[in-house]
Amino acid sequence: MTTIFRIVLIAASILTLAGIVRKVRNAKVEIETSLFWIGFSALLLILSIFPKIAEIIADLLGIYSTVNFIFLFVIFVLLVHQFTNSIKISQLENKIKELTQEIGVRELRKKDLENEED
Repeated sequence: MTTIFRIVLIAASILTLAGIVRKVRNAKVEIETSLFWIGFSALLLILSIFPKIAEIIADLLGIYSTVNFIFLFVIFVLLVHQFTNSIKISQLENKIKELTQEIGVRELRKKDLENEED
């Protein structure tokens, strides 16, 4: 891993961490959501400060270049995160649908009761 690439990884990790902390302080991101990004930036920081870890894992996996391993690792982690977000979004869409239907039924019952009183 080249020195320039290590510096870029360190800078990106620190900037990500600082950005997340700022968003949490401004209450724009929930703490639970921010934990992923804090952990992700910490992992990148560890891999950039101690490149031997990435080299050992790359060798174990049969990946010839440490940089390729890091890119593959980042892509994999982000894909898993995207998948879990998709699941959460689907669950929230179902809840919204159920709540909308429940509100509609309640309003219809309310109108029926009002019509019976007249």
